[in-house]
Amino acid sequence: MRLLILGSTGFIGPYQVRYALARGHRVTIFNRGRQKEAWPGPVEELLGDRDGNLKELEGREWDVCIDNPTTLPVWVRDAAGILKGHIGQYVFISTISVYATRDKPADESAPLVAYKGLDPMAETAKSLNADPRLYGPLKALSEKEAQTQYGEVATTIIRPSLIVGPGDETDRFTYCPMRLARGGEILAPGDGSDPVQFIDARDLGEWTIRMAEQRITGVFNAGGPAQPITMQQMLAGVAQGVQVDPKLVWAPPAFLDSQPGRDLRLPPARHQPRHRRGPYPPPPAAYRRRHPGLVPHFAFGATGQTPCRPCQRARSRAADEAKGLEPISRCSSLRATS
Repeated sequence: MRLLILGSTGFIGPYQVRYALARGHRVTIFNRGRQKEAWPGPVEELLGDRDGNLKELEGREWDVCIDNPTTLPVWVRDAAGILKGHIGQYVFISTISVYATRDKPADESAPLVAYKGLDPMAETAKSLNADPRLYGPLKALSEKEAQTQYGEVATTIIRPSLIVGPGDETDRFTYCPMRLARGGEILAPGDGSDPVQFIDARDLGEWTIRMAEQRITGVFNAGGPAQPITMQQMLAGVAQGVQVDPKLVWAPPAFLDSQPGRDLRLPPARHQPRHRRGPYPPPPAAYRRRHPGLVPHFAFGATGQTPCRPCQRARSRAADEAKGLEPISRCSSLRATS
């Protein structure tokens, strides 16, 4: 398979490249050349920028294009101006943030969040950074633009839940093992029974390549693990991974909601991945479990085998002041959204 990956040196791109090489595919990557990777095989690198510098893509043919970093519909449109008719399948990595509500279970047919700006095609990376609330709406419009440009029969849209694993530069998950490793009393969201979902970047990368190999199109939520897991079970797995016996103090939703100006938790489970309901490739976690029991392999990767680079931004929490405890506030973002 001749594979083009747009954006290949971020979080999930390197896993896609390495797995594609291991499967014997011919890989071309397109990026700005700011971060070099040591690939385990031959990789063609084309240099450019999504903000208008797409010349290196002209006059080429690929079987599949995977688009990882795109948030702006104008990026989809401009790339299609060159790639349409020259690729067989377009795979767009989206997000479950495209969904309009988070208050009940839903599948891929659920309504999407509406864009309330003036002109989505005029949005830029700068305007998105200035207003992060545009992220979901612009991703949703990027999906629509992809289907318009390439046709639904040639477009695959993958909506991951929280992506975790080695190389994660956020502290959405990595804060949890770091905080548990420090010990002491720890404030945890809810009562431990909330379901949580996440997907390891390695699993997402592999599953995306398998979808491309089989030319499967359509819209898919991508969440794991394959078996349901609660917040309490997840934290128990993390604690085992960092070899601690944490003292958790569970904070009820009413208490978290009462903290002014603090988004300490997310709503419970709502999205049901389609790969659980149909004859599609197996869910990522189902074919790549490295550790049994309650300890998912990402917990070990994030805390030991492969160092992660969590952000070190200081975060104050009203819950700390109210109870005198350090919260696992970041862990609240893991509450199931698929």
